[in-house]
Amino acid sequence: MKRINTLIIQMGAMGAALLFSSSAQATQEITARFRPDASNPMLNRFENTTPISTICAAHIPARCKALNIFSLRDTNFRLAANARIMANHEDERQGFMVKVPSDWRDLQVTHTVTGETETVQLRIAGIGSLWTVPRPPGVSAWAQPGFSWQGRWTNAPAPCQSTGHLAAGVNFASFFWLTPENAGPCSRQPSQDLASMTFNTMEYAYELRTPNPLGMSSGQYVGGITYSIGPGADYDFGDVIVPSKNAITFNFTLSVEHALKVDITPGGNRIELLPEGGWQAWLDRGRTPTRLYRDQTFRIAASSRFKMQLECSIVMGNTCGLRNGNGDEVPVQVAVTLPGGIDGQGDQAVRKRPLRLDGTGTELFQPLFYVNDRPGILHFEVLSDDMREMLSRPGSTYSGVVTAVWDSEV
Repeated sequence: MKRINTLIIQMGAMGAALLFSSSAQATQEITARFRPDASNPMLNRFENTTPISTICAAHIPARCKALNIFSLRDTNFRLAANARIMANHEDERQGFMVKVPSDWRDLQVTHTVTGETETVQLRIAGIGSLWTVPRPPGVSAWAQPGFSWQGRWTNAPAPCQSTGHLAAGVNFASFFWLTPENAGPCSRQPSQDLASMTFNTMEYAYELRTPNPLGMSSGQYVGGITYSIGPGADYDFGDVIVPSKNAITFNFTLSVEHALKVDITPGGNRIELLPEGGWQAWLDRGRTPTRLYRDQTFRIAASSRFKMQLECSIVMGNTCGLRNGNGDEVPVQVAVTLPGGIDGQGDQAVRKRPLRLDGTGTELFQPLFYVNDRPGILHFEVLSDDMREMLSRPGSTYSGVVTAVWDSEV
């Protein structure tokens, strides 16, 4: 997710029909994961964690990587001719023909806990197999005047595209062709009659389009899509080549592992509100300060949406309060500045966004990419009118507990 084993089967039309008369279905599991990468924070897409089969692992790895395709193999899949394949037949459906669902198909994946849904797109981007024919004539039956049999299987017929992969013996060959988007059927005609033809295993390549993980919740999303197999179906091998299965289902599991981490420097959880320049500077000037404030830096790593909330030991309206020993109270205003790359709704930078008890204005922050260990600021301020009330009670110490919450459960 394997060296191809050769299985030579000789059978007539009745044998093929009996062998493949069941309504078997194939199943393939596809897994992908998003985990933010601190070394590459701008790379915000799923990583396909499904093991790949031999064609992309060993035969054409560079081509697969360039095309962003992945290969799978069904070792239990079989095809067999239910009639003699005539030399140079005019109707491609009377011999070897293959048409796969190379167009993009949508499938829905659903979060296993929240029920949120997203759309994944899938298309089949290539197909191959190991075929066997009786000897004589063996593989030479596929030669045509001026064209070797090897060239006719190494070089794919239009609209399929060649990969250069061919491994063969005297009566069998392993091939693999690419299928462009919305490709029609691809076929080959032998130059000699073939009493039978069998296919052992099916290997295919697929291409994925996954949703933006930054807008998804942490956890697992699951879903699937089923393709039909048979004449006129999604996978169509013509009217003579009979498949052993009538459907194939791709089951998807997308795992989202978001990061949300906030660090405050040691001692940063104890805030002392001071006038600009400190108290001594104002005392030396003999003037009353205009405000009391403190800007506390923090560092944040975030790869998904979050909200911020305010919690208070002393509630004053929609914000927190400070209280002295006599029970006098003044409100403290709290705001947040977030680093660039975090959207505050409507493509807005987050600069001194007020934090309120009812959560208004901080219900949703959306990283545009993985913001990793970037600085933000919590702003604390007692406004001038409230500060004058404090100064009217000299010698008092006002205190309170303000809690800022970064919550990924949005």
